[in-house]
Amino acid sequence: MANSSKGLSFGWLSPVIGNQWSSYKPIVQHQCEHILPAVAEHFDSLWIADHFYGFDQKSDPFLEAWTTLTWCAAKFPNIDLCHHVLGVGYRPPALTAKMASTLQFLSGNRFILGIGAGWREAEYLSYGYDFPKPSVRFRQLEEAIKVCRLMWTEENPCFAGEFFHIEGADAPPLPDVVPPICIGTSGEQIGIPLAARHADIWNTVWRGDLDSLIRKRDIMLHELEGSGRAREDVQFSLTIERALPQSPDEIDDFGTLLTDLIGIGIEHFVLDFGNPESADETVQFITQVMSPLRS
Repeated sequence: MANSSKGLSFGWLSPVIGNQWSSYKPIVQHQCEHILPAVAEHFDSLWIADHFYGFDQKSDPFLEAWTTLTWCAAKFPNIDLCHHVLGVGYRPPALTAKMASTLQFLSGNRFILGIGAGWREAEYLSYGYDFPKPSVRFRQLEEAIKVCRLMWTEENPCFAGEFFHIEGADAPPLPDVVPPICIGTSGEQIGIPLAARHADIWNTVWRGDLDSLIRKRDIMLHELEGSGRAREDVQFSLTIERALPQSPDEIDDFGTLLTDLIGIGIEHFVLDFGNPESADETVQFITQVMSPLRS
């Protein structure tokens, strides 16, 4: 990652939804005003989910991901920026590449392109987007990544694929630092092998099953070797959705979990704490969990 390519690192996932538990105000707005100013310096990256509407009621406020991440980039100038994760079918790849090069320039090279094959069929269809079968979506993802890297590194880039093509789709100014690509996937047959071929960061989600995660890790290691890439070429990232611990036992339990996950090779944690009321809970987590792990 731009600021933390070596060693253990932590990301903060800020929810863009507003629901009954946040008085229908987008949680990210509260966090950017009342929590992140006090704690952002202790985190390596800031993540925003890419969906168009929420999961309780479609009428609940739900902010668009690119706009929100750009707003966050201006508020917090010393933290990396990533989406969790862009659905490849939501935007044409050339537009994604152009938006990425722009945010990379404006943020001072802090942008990471987080992208995946997409999964939320109802959302795709409600917005008038095609939702092909998984094998097609992953082939689209692979082409989209190729388009982005061409547009970030070449003048007059051209590409002709099965799904996408560009003819001189310049994206000036070309980034001084090519954005790392984080591929979010848990799929053992198609997704993880694709990440092994193309990702700088592989992100998956903690489901509470250590054996399952170890199996996915081993598939990634095998696929990396088969692709001729080194283990160090890809950062292993894990998203954990879990409330901040309150009691000493909860703090110990969270620390033990992260220690176990580090032991199997996880290097970066994307933490979704939901809707904490104040920065004090986070400061306690930083002091009692994150800092000891970093040291």
